[in-house]
Amino acid sequence: MLLIAASARAQEVILTLEDALDAALKNNKEVLVASMDEEAARTRYKQTQAVFLPQINLSYAAMSSNNPLNAFGFKLQQQSITASDFNPELLNSPSASQNFLTKAEWKQPILNMDIFQARQAAHETVNAVEFQSQRTRQYLSLEVENAYAQLQLAHQARRVMEETLNTMKAVYQSTNNRFEKGYLQKSDLLQVQVQLASTETKLAESKSNISNASDYLSLLMGAPSNTIYTVDSIHMSEPGDETSAYIPQNRADFLSMQSAVNAHDRMMQSGKMAYVPKLNAFGEYLINDSEALGFGSNSYFVGAQLSWTIFNGMATRNRVEEQRIERNKATEQLAYRKEQAQVELNKNLRQRGDATIEISQQGIAVEQAAEAFRIMRNRYHQGLVTTNELLQAQSLLSQQRLNYAQAVFRLNTTNAYIKFLTITSEK
Repeated sequence: MLLIAASARAQEVILTLEDALDAALKNNKEVLVASMDEEAARTRYKQTQAVFLPQINLSYAAMSSNNPLNAFGFKLQQQSITASDFNPELLNSPSASQNFLTKAEWKQPILNMDIFQARQAAHETVNAVEFQSQRTRQYLSLEVENAYAQLQLAHQARRVMEETLNTMKAVYQSTNNRFEKGYLQKSDLLQVQVQLASTETKLAESKSNISNASDYLSLLMGAPSNTIYTVDSIHMSEPGDETSAYIPQNRADFLSMQSAVNAHDRMMQSGKMAYVPKLNAFGEYLINDSEALGFGSNSYFVGAQLSWTIFNGMATRNRVEEQRIERNKATEQLAYRKEQAQVELNKNLRQRGDATIEISQQGIAVEQAAEAFRIMRNRYHQGLVTTNELLQAQSLLSQQRLNYAQAVFRLNTTNAYIKFLTITSEK
């Protein structure tokens, strides 16, 4: 009773494949996470603007010291030196002096080729993440199409079981009438009852499969569960435009991996550019006073620095070598991914041909099984065949109908996977 009540509470919604795809691309959690990854990559790239923009710091410090050098330096910075301050006794044993320093620092990068190359590597990383996010959406579309096809198959199985159940009820009624008239034995009636119970069980399983497939489709669409979707009847999907027998080179995941290779190249260049001299400008503006919040003395200094790292213990060279190894590794992974994709495409093209032949054969088998059952049923009413023979004919018809639906399902999912394998990048 609880199961029946739960089933009654489940909402039934009509759903098309296009609506399912739209909902999934808008609400699926994996797509939302992929979008966040894109935003994070773009933010990391923006951080590299520091190679062009200045850095400005402002600080305020309070100091007190009786150190001879510091005490004299405080007065010198405050521009308050008098002749009496040169008294040796005061110079050697000064009393505590205070200094309140306000300082503004400015640093301006001018020429840092290694950081510029690292910025280009970050840009390639952004491209890689964007292409990977695009591939995630393509894979989600494949999952939705497969889940929708699975739900179509579940609904078709339920319809077959309902038709079989109605037929078995009619057979049971006919058998029971003949049993009561003494034309059949009790064993014949029991065989029909067993078959009827088995059909009811399979019908219940098919309804559960509909609920399970609906829940998974809800998960992909980011929708609440416990919704039963009514979908289009299962039918053969038309092959798309993917007529080529070769994997396209501009597939999103390939471009993502190629961008990763390019990023390693840029990082190698960044490591090599570490040997190039760096030029940066700097400046400070200082205000010193002997009293808190005083701004009595101000000064500044500016300059430019040209630095050149001649040797840093082979660290730079080893970083370049590490990036070279990572670049070669990524290149091999890309080549292997393309080989795998080509093998998968060849396999699924063959499977599509096999599925097309199977559908044709299963269609003929359904017609033959239906005709055989019709003949058996007529002969059964005439007492020319046994109950067991009639039940076997009914089981064969149900199985052939399910086999036909499964063959259509395999063709549809194979077409969807071929489309996934051959779809190109949107950029």
